[in-house]
Amino acid sequence: MTKARVLIADDHGLFREGLASIISSQPDLELVGVAHDGVEALVKAQTLKPDLILMDIQMPGCDGIEATFRIKQELPEAKIVIVTVSEEDDNLFEAIKSGAHGYILKSVSARDLLAQVRGVLQGGGAIPPKLAGRMLEEFRRLSRRPDPEGSREETSLSHRELEVLAQAAAGATDKEIAQALSLSVYTVKSHMRNLLTKLQVSNRREAGRYAQAKGLVPPPRPPQKN
Repeated sequence: MTKARVLIADDHGLFREGLASIISSQPDLELVGVAHDGVEALVKAQTLKPDLILMDIQMPGCDGIEATFRIKQELPEAKIVIVTVSEEDDNLFEAIKSGAHGYILKSVSARDLLAQVRGVLQGGGAIPPKLAGRMLEEFRRLSRRPDPEGSREETSLSHRELEVLAQAAAGATDKEIAQALSLSVYTVKSHMRNLLTKLQVSNRREAGRYAQAKGLVPPPRPPQKN
């Protein structure tokens, strides 16, 4: 029997070791490597060519979203599943857009985790029920025809997108926004692309002006008098 090759990427040692033990004990799965962050995951994915990567979403340096995007560019056939502590994370949709095949909550039992892993390897997806509802709502929103006046979709901006927009409207660069919000630069760029699309503007300056005019972000502070 050919075993499916699995790579684990997680910066929490205890969880990483526990997950590695579960995968290694299965007759149809082979643990080929572990990574401590997204950069190491990318390097090991290129070298080891795993069939499946279990990817933590919150990691220092290069997070799970950026790592997923970069790995899928290099290895489009690899299946990547995000392993996360919460299905409320604002980055979950970004990971799907970057190529992830689904999510597994860290709170699931070993039995359920393995069932979802095998489902993904067989061509399925791993989506928690609550997140599935959110995804359906997003698909419904995207399927709606724009009104004749081409109204902008500022009401659909997520909390994280509003945070990024506020920073951009204040003149912050992508790197500064990433540092302020504890995100990777790639994640910030991804949020900015979504913002430009939703607000139907061509650049971040227009997005900032529109957001301030609509009251989506605080108005700029007047210069301090000496």
